[in-house]
Amino acid sequence: MLNATWLNTFTTLCEVGHFTRSADVLGMTQPGVSQHLRKLEAQVGKPLIVKDGKSFTPTPAGEALFKVGLARRRQERDLKELMQRDDPDVGEVRIGCSGSFAMWLYPHLLERLRTAPDLALHLTAAPQGDVARGLIRGDLDLGILTTQPRQPQLEAKMIMREELCLVVPKPMRNQEVGLAELNELGFVAHPDGHEYADELLGRNFAQEYQGSDHLRMRTSVNQIGQILTPVAEGLGFAILPRSGVDAFERRGDVYIVDLPIKHHHDLWLTFRSGRSNFARIASVISLIEKEVFALN
Repeated sequence: MLNATWLNTFTTLCEVGHFTRSADVLGMTQPGVSQHLRKLEAQVGKPLIVKDGKSFTPTPAGEALFKVGLARRRQERDLKELMQRDDPDVGEVRIGCSGSFAMWLYPHLLERLRTAPDLALHLTAAPQGDVARGLIRGDLDLGILTTQPRQPQLEAKMIMREELCLVVPKPMRNQEVGLAELNELGFVAHPDGHEYADELLGRNFAQEYQGSDHLRMRTSVNQIGQILTPVAEGLGFAILPRSGVDAFERRGDVYIVDLPIKHHHDLWLTFRSGRSNFARIASVISLIEKEVFALN
């Protein structure tokens, strides 16, 4: 049997990547962390890290043990949840989704918190792959995905079809907008921007569109709340899901171009099998479905 305390120390060390900061997280001294590491290495009979100056790299045995440590934490968290009373207003719910959907969803989650002082809601904006992996690992309770998951441990329901929008400065609302006008204005790039451009512009300007790498980039930003700011200032165009546009605080300063060919993403509310029976998770599922219905 692995010593649970030593394993927790080693798992924290791998997560933090630094002996002194790990000691701070654990409320220990640095020599104490080193002692736990040596005892765990003696227990398993193999070195667990290779030091390189002030940094270190886990050995293959260390990597395997780190995975065991993470799995034990998830098991303990799940056990704690099962032991808690099943109350919709008590406990934690961890949600992952795209940045644009997070902008729209977060104010609704804050309203939920006002009525449930013992409920904790954690919202993470992340790429689709990270959300799916977080759900599979158990790090997330709920996720919003743009494709139906195929993993057997996940369940999903389609909650809406979200339009992908070409957004330009409001003064252009009465102008004809073609690819030449867009390139003259300049592209506001963001982490999903090139993929969105290929999906939307490729459909609507098929004869002349050569790919997002041929767009004239004016600026780039990876903060979802700032993507439309240069558009509102007349400095470029952007492509975002409608939830991100509607949540923009200067919505009146931008305009969604009415393109002849619309493109939508299906949004799937996804969760681990069986977890929707937990009252607090079921309550958040119900909240999201209610607000999405109102949006449509």
